[in-house]
Amino acid sequence: MMAALLLRRDKKATAAHLKADLNRTDNTAGVRQLQELLDAVLNPEKPAADSEALDWCKCLIAGGDGFEEFCKTVRSYDNATLCGLVWTANFVAYRCRSCGISPCMSLCAECFNNGDHTGHDFNMFRSQAGGACDCGDGNVMRETGFCRRHRLRTGENVPLIPRDLLLMSEMVLPRFIQCIIQYLRDGYVEPDTSTERDLQKVLQQLEPQISFLEELTKMGGAMRTVLTKILTNQQTFKELSMGQEDNLYAKKNYDKYLSALKNSGLVSVEEKAQGATADVTVGAEGGTGEMVLLGTTAPGSPDESSKEEDQDAGQSVGQRKRVKLSSSTKDSCVIESLKHKCFLEELLFWTIKYEFPQKMVTFLLNMLPDQDYKITFTKTFVQHYAFIMKTLMKSHESDTMSNRIVHISVQLFSNEELARHVTEECHLLDIMVTVLLYMMESCLIKSELQDEENNRHVVVNCSEALLKNNTYWPLVSDFINILSHQSVAKKFLEDHSLVMLWMSFVSFFQGMNLNKRELNEHVEFESQTYYAAFAAELEACAQPMWGLLTHCKVKETQEYTKTVVRYCLETLQIWFDAIGFIDEPAPNQVTFHLPLHRYYAMFLSKAIKCQGLDLDSLLPDQEMLMKIMVHPLQIQACLSEIHSNMWVRNGLQIKGQAMTYVQSHFCNSMIDPDIYLLQVCASRLDPDYFISSVFERFKVVDLLTMASQHQNAVLDSEQERPMLEGALTFLVILTSLRIHLGMTDDEILRAEMVSQLCMNDRTHSALLDLIPENPNPKSGIVPGSCSFEEMLSAVADFKAPVFEPGGSMQQGMYTPKAEVWEKEFDPIMVVLRTVYRRDVQSAMDRYSAFLKQSGIHTGNPWPPYKERTPLHHCYKGLIKLLHCKTLHIVIFTLLYKIWMDHQNMSEHVLCMVLYLIELGLDNQLQDTKDEEPCIEEHCHDSWFPGTNLLSNLHHVINFVRVRVPETAPEVRREAPPSTSTEASSYGQNLREAQMFSLVAERRRKFQEIINRNNTEAAQVVRPKSSSTRWVPPGTPPQLVTEILEIRESMLSLLIKLHQKMSSKQNSLSASWLDDMDTGRHAHGDGITAIERILTKAAMRSCQIKRSIQDVCGKVCPPVPPKKNSPTDKKTMDKEERRQRARERQQKLLAEFASRQKSFMETAMDVESPDTEAAMDLGPSEVMESEVLYDCVICGQSGPSTEDRPTGLVVLLQASSVLGHRCKSQEAKNLPTSDEEHIYPADTCGVSHDVRLTLMQRFFKDSSCLQSVSIGWDGGVYVQTCGHTLHIDCHKSYMESLRNDQVLQGFSVDKGEFTCPLCRQFANSVLPCRPGRGTETGSWHTPTNKKTCVLVKEVEDLQEKLGLFPTESNLSKEMELVIKDIKNTTQKKYMDYGKNPGSPDNDFLFMYSVARTNLELELVHRGGNLCSGGASAAAKRSCLNQLFHVLAMHMRLYSIDSAYNPWTKLTQIIQSKEADSFDEERPEVPMLFRDVPSLLIIFVLTMPQPLRKEHFTCVVKMLYSLQFIQALAALSTKFSPEERQAWSTSGALMKNAANAEKSFEALLSHVISELSKGKSVYKVKAEETSVLSSTVWSPQSIEFSLQQFCLPFLRLSCLLQHHLYGDSLTGCLEEEEFSSLAVCLGLLPSAHQPSNSMHSASCLQWVVSAFDLVSQWCVEVTGLSQMQAEQSLTLLVQDPQWAAPRLLQLPDNYNIIFQYYHRKACTSCKKVPKDPALCLVCGAFVCLKGVCCKQQGICECVLHSQHCGAATGIFLLINASVIIIIRGHRFCLWGSVYLDAHGEEDRDLRRGKPLFLCEERYRVLEQQWVSHTFDHINKRWGPHYNGL
Repeated sequence: MMAALLLRRDKKATAAHLKADLNRTDNTAGVRQLQELLDAVLNPEKPAADSEALDWCKCLIAGGDGFEEFCKTVRSYDNATLCGLVWTANFVAYRCRSCGISPCMSLCAECFNNGDHTGHDFNMFRSQAGGACDCGDGNVMRETGFCRRHRLRTGENVPLIPRDLLLMSEMVLPRFIQCIIQYLRDGYVEPDTSTERDLQKVLQQLEPQISFLEELTKMGGAMRTVLTKILTNQQTFKELSMGQEDNLYAKKNYDKYLSALKNSGLVSVEEKAQGATADVTVGAEGGTGEMVLLGTTAPGSPDESSKEEDQDAGQSVGQRKRVKLSSSTKDSCVIESLKHKCFLEELLFWTIKYEFPQKMVTFLLNMLPDQDYKITFTKTFVQHYAFIMKTLMKSHESDTMSNRIVHISVQLFSNEELARHVTEECHLLDIMVTVLLYMMESCLIKSELQDEENNRHVVVNCSEALLKNNTYWPLVSDFINILSHQSVAKKFLEDHSLVMLWMSFVSFFQGMNLNKRELNEHVEFESQTYYAAFAAELEACAQPMWGLLTHCKVKETQEYTKTVVRYCLETLQIWFDAIGFIDEPAPNQVTFHLPLHRYYAMFLSKAIKCQGLDLDSLLPDQEMLMKIMVHPLQIQACLSEIHSNMWVRNGLQIKGQAMTYVQSHFCNSMIDPDIYLLQVCASRLDPDYFISSVFERFKVVDLLTMASQHQNAVLDSEQERPMLEGALTFLVILTSLRIHLGMTDDEILRAEMVSQLCMNDRTHSALLDLIPENPNPKSGIVPGSCSFEEMLSAVADFKAPVFEPGGSMQQGMYTPKAEVWEKEFDPIMVVLRTVYRRDVQSAMDRYSAFLKQSGIHTGNPWPPYKERTPLHHCYKGLIKLLHCKTLHIVIFTLLYKIWMDHQNMSEHVLCMVLYLIELGLDNQLQDTKDEEPCIEEHCHDSWFPGTNLLSNLHHVINFVRVRVPETAPEVRREAPPSTSTEASSYGQNLREAQMFSLVAERRRKFQEIINRNNTEAAQVVRPKSSSTRWVPPGTPPQLVTEILEIRESMLSLLIKLHQKMSSKQNSLSASWLDDMDTGRHAHGDGITAIERILTKAAMRSCQIKRSIQDVCGKVCPPVPPKKNSPTDKKTMDKEERRQRARERQQKLLAEFASRQKSFMETAMDVESPDTEAAMDLGPSEVMESEVLYDCVICGQSGPSTEDRPTGLVVLLQASSVLGHRCKSQEAKNLPTSDEEHIYPADTCGVSHDVRLTLMQRFFKDSSCLQSVSIGWDGGVYVQTCGHTLHIDCHKSYMESLRNDQVLQGFSVDKGEFTCPLCRQFANSVLPCRPGRGTETGSWHTPTNKKTCVLVKEVEDLQEKLGLFPTESNLSKEMELVIKDIKNTTQKKYMDYGKNPGSPDNDFLFMYSVARTNLELELVHRGGNLCSGGASAAAKRSCLNQLFHVLAMHMRLYSIDSAYNPWTKLTQIIQSKEADSFDEERPEVPMLFRDVPSLLIIFVLTMPQPLRKEHFTCVVKMLYSLQFIQALAALSTKFSPEERQAWSTSGALMKNAANAEKSFEALLSHVISELSKGKSVYKVKAEETSVLSSTVWSPQSIEFSLQQFCLPFLRLSCLLQHHLYGDSLTGCLEEEEFSSLAVCLGLLPSAHQPSNSMHSASCLQWVVSAFDLVSQWCVEVTGLSQMQAEQSLTLLVQDPQWAAPRLLQLPDNYNIIFQYYHRKACTSCKKVPKDPALCLVCGAFVCLKGVCCKQQGICECVLHSQHCGAATGIFLLINASVIIIIRGHRFCLWGSVYLDAHGEEDRDLRRGKPLFLCEERYRVLEQQWVSHTFDHINKRWGPHYNGL
């Protein structure tokens, strides 16, 4: 009853009243009232969307105040010292590695900018999963990095909070949260019965409530404390959650919750059956069912406690879902019953159930700055961990969910203190490992490695969604995160059962994604599962391994390493048994995934490198070592097979695997540990066994025979060479790589860096990316190690970014220093690290280029041999490989085969053989004597006496017995009797002299040794002795045994090879050793290498020195070698012939290139129509010499005719570059704050528009349209590449392009094409006029007529009506071009008249095209003509042709003689006021008219070609007008007093003789005339008195007049240059005026240009100057309609404009980014997803935004049409790159912002600070001004209006 009353009252009053009641000492009544009210208000049976409840809560909490006020008050008590700002995906945050303790540390932009991070290693990044700001949290970052706000411990000086302030909150909020939970319970439906939509709907309805909670958390520490109390209070939860007895709704609601718990799969039926601990007792414990977390069986069951391998392994995989948990104490806590004891726990439960809605996540995270909350929440989170995993696996949106999970967990687990606490209290580690195991168990399949039928091993199935979509990554990333804390990692390593569990987890990945070689057909479907497999091994196995390894760095941690190694070996043994492995790997199978091997290897390496453990104490017995080496070796052999194309039928993906295996992000977790493990095995196993295993794995045993022919059972002959090269290269890598065998971290970093730089010059970021992260973490500087930057500057030089002429932009690159090439280039490391084989070649090419350049070696060098760092003493056994008979026999055989030119030998084989010999010489065994064990007695053979390489080098081998096919050449030879007797005497020794049997023998012997040592192994049934395997099948031809006479030693073969290579008979004289210079041997080819080896050998042993001298002495006499020399000669000739052919080819190519170049240069001259063909004709001969044009399509040369016109290839484009010019030379700044703005009012385009509009208000339209030019915005610019073609040829060319459906970057339908010769982009053809060259004498020579005569002639010429040209092909083409020109620009840039499409309008557009092109050429020449000369632009100029086409078109409009401005220029007209029509508007006064426009109109409307004298006459008359305009404009700038003074002083000079040529007299006249009638000067009187502090002197007036007239003179001069081919003379800037005046004939040419030049002296008047001026002025003052200020605006034209500039950008990109990336778009008021900035006008637009689309056109394209007439230059804020829009195409131009290392950061991926690169920006501006975007940028594509 009470509640109903309260509900009706005003909310605020009620709240205040209740608050007062509750504050009394006896508040029971108040409490009761409040509860009743809340029962009514927060009734969960009402729909959640009802906002009334929320309003009540706000009022009640505020206790009668306004809610906003209340918020403010509470905030003032905020005692939080952490920032804790929570953000979601795509937020831009910062990470500073110098300040971070945890690698996950991040800061919001505000805290980052308020902290001091100068010189730190920081970057900006776009958050992927969301995060929170760590500022103020000393556990995650160093205090020095805190921002100003959080550095002060704010908590100390905050006043205590008054009790009553939050009283109401404490009462109301529990009910509010309860209400939310009830809604969540109600709304939940199991996903299988519902759709995702239902859950989304519930969440949408709850949006305001959850947002309200979020608002509360932002009120600061005081409110968070209240919330924490409520969320964690178990009592409140008990009271509210269960529901009272009598409330039916609450009961039902609670039952829903219980069923949701049950359905979560946490209590499953099987578990009950197995007698699990979870007796589901609903009701007893408040009715909360306890839940068993995992499908683990109960700890007590007997089959689990035994440590043996599971007995049930034979059952199908599906049932094998059991995980051994060794200690029974642990399980009870992992299988914790999930009781919800407080609101927080149930809230988290629903958050998970609803798959982590963003708002809930943000609310839960916003609470984290409260410490009590943080601890409780973390525990709750851990409690629900298994449940999270189950939900994640079921989820359809696993990606989003993964991000949200990590968003939470990273905040909890990055804090070491907290992580340790939870590990101890909640068994976090056990839970994580168990959960991961459980997760992977859901997708296991039977392994098919080795024994397919009886294999008992299970592996993960890489094609399952769980692996394919990386669903496991949130859990793995949490695990890696907590292992980064030392205290937690130690706990893990101390717990043996956990380590054992982890090993069984790792073994799921051992042997996954097995590849089987396809032998017959190509595989049908290429699976891409290998991505998933590599990612899984890296993330789930390798990264936790690196995490653990970081804590095993010191002696004290030895025990940990021993534990891991012990369990690794145990698990490996289990694995070998499970896959049924005995001694031979199954053929044609390979898996790249052996994480157990790699764990073992890496822990071994760490133990020896950092912990001083002894290797032998950690190694298993010999037999286990033999097993361990098999699979890694198999991978190495398969790499070779893949590169030899033996796996091509498996598709491209197998190549992808081979590449990924060695790729920089994987190599240190994959190939490096594998090679290290093989090195360990090699150092402890019998070397002969090891070497023979290698050759057998690589399948090249059959090839290693002395015979010239052999049969290979397993390889095709084209695969033999690459496989042999692979085997030898592998041996070289194995014996020379020292990464884990004694190099320090710094040396490793240096070697990695050098090998990457040698392959290619690299950018800084590419280098960072290519260098493996471990063992050198790049983030932060590892104490005691050299930093990345220091190392980089030690080995490389920085090449600053340059701009190549082709327009391609270079980035800043690092290139190796010279001494690095000389001393450190290590081809072996390069081979190991190259993903693509071409990189090895690239490194060698760069190396040889360096040698040539520095003059060390000019030929083709061989890979240099590099000295190695000494081996760690534990691995000395590795050297035995180089000193074993098997290897020596192989080396001997190969040297012999190369010398005899057997097939399938190569330079690379020889190179590797020599490398092995040299390694053997450099790494001698210390104690050779003891190394000969008694085993040697058993298999003694005739090859070599001992194992030492030095002694074996000079050992001569006489005879070898080989098995050869009958057809082989060896069989044919009849053995001479002497040989056969010798052979029989040697019979004993030759018993074993065969390579292949030797290998088999060695293996069998070794097997016996093992059997003897190993009694158990003897019982194992071994396969038949493997020696039988090598007898090839008895296919014809039969094999027969032959005996070869050899009589060579390795030394003699080396010397003979030296001769063969240097192709000299006696290349080494007997005494060459004595005069050897050892220094020059480091670099060179094979000859140098052999010399270096011989020298080394001789230095190490006198015996060898003697042998060398003997051999050299023996060889000198012409004893022909086995091969007869004629053939030698033949090959020599062949080589020479090849060499010569090559040289010839080079020469031809060079010649061709130079011819092409000169052609390109001359083409410009020849085809330019200004040919000097007619220069030598005198005035008498009026022969018309025709200009000849070359057609670039058909190649014919000829004149352009009416019937078959020739045309210039041109590109027409609309341009607004001129319109964007301003008065000031400085570029405008880009606004980067709200205070700055850009005003377009002062641009050229705007001011011309204003002027025209004003004119059209008062004057006759047709007259207006001839008094100005348009085309400042959207004018048509015409440019050409200078090539010509017949127009009919062009048409057929276009047809062929139309039919050719190649993807072109241009649209043929729009008439676009590329010039057939130079491939420049074009879109039209401009017809060349037939007839003479421009400079035909008679038109050019001046006749000495008087000016007045010329004026009359000009008038008559204008009277001549334009004759319509006869209809011909030429005229048709001209019409078409005019149409093209009109179509180039938009309609709005053409129609300025009152009636669009009228002839006047057309006329205006035509002459403006000419004006635009002249003005642009001026801009390209730098704004003036001082540089003179036909600039580069002129060579390719098409203005002459353009004028001709325009003139032809314009002559169709005759100017009515009554209105012809020419008469007003040259005659005094009697005023005819009587008959003027009043209603008709007046014409535009002469003083308002634009003089250059008049000039172009006159020239284009008079009959062509125009005589030069007439042209000059027109210029002279117009100059007078321009001059008077200058005076009038100037006079308005004077103060009234000054004006009076000048007027008076000038009046006195009027009667002087040269008054008409003195500016004083004319100025005075202008002033007095303009003061009459409606004086223009009235306006200014008030304003100017303030401004006119400057006093005008005659000099300053003269200067102003010249400046005013210069633009007109420049334009006239340029026009004259194009019409008559006059050259432009260069001059100084001061003299420009006089030099142009002379050029135009305004001054006599005798005139010496000087600075004291008077502009008035150029004037020539035909009638009285003063009368004419009066007539002009009267037109202005007599305007009745106009206001004085308007006429003033029109009178003062300032023709001077500065060069067009793009906006000035700030130096630091961050300034732009921070201001614009959050800025709202002006039109749609939203923050755009892809904001962009126009660099021409600063407009802020949405790229690709649908929000701002108009008529299907997106905003950027629209803006490019408004602002640049379809050319737009946009900076994409979020990507830092610039895109260019040109018409219907666009291209990515690149970036003008580079980082400190001179590279772009597209899409801001690296987030390093970026700075403006001035050169690039200048180039961009230059391309914009010169309209060359289309030519320079190559990658264009259509944008379909979608940008």
